Amino acid sequence: MGLEQNIPEGVLTASLDKLVNWGRQNSTWPLLFGLACCAIEMIAVGTARHDIARYGSELFRASPRQADLMIVSGRVSNKMAPVIKRIYDQMSAPKWVIAMGICASAGGPFNNYAIIQGVDKLIPVDVYVPGCPPRPESLLYALDKLREKQGKESIRDAANQGRRERVESLETIAPLG
Repeated sequence: MGLEQNIPEGVLTASLDKLVNWGRQNSTWPLLFGLACCAIEMIAVGTARHDIARYGSELFRASPRQADLMIVSGRVSNKMAPVIKRIYDQMSAPKWVIAMGICASAGGPFNNYAIIQGVDKLIPVDVYVPGCPPRPESLLYALDKLREKQGKESIRDAANQGRRERVESLETIAPLG
């Protein structure tokens, strides 16, 4: 029994939010951005055994302008913090962030002046992946959680997020008001 027989007169209706979210869920493009040992586990997700291609994310992008997902894997040093912030600002909205590993999430065992105690001090994080280092399956589970979040978003919210981030970046250059 085909789709044509279940739909009266060949008309199919859906909301624009659901169609856009379906596209975002099935084609999230991650940014190639590994900082430490967790990056090896992130790279392992691209192998045939774990197969990130089933999420439409098999090609890690090298440019922030082509990516909409930043996977911060590893410890974030004070020297790397401005780079992470700049790359995040260069990504087009809507954009998402996964903090992979305990170092990216909370600083890990490095409780000193050189390591930032969680990447969420710099940029907003959508999904945290625990572990030291987390297994590739954990990253795939985080992608599932991100897909759930993407399915609940609205186009209006994404537009407001982009507008709000532009104003915040302008305020850092020259304070408004």
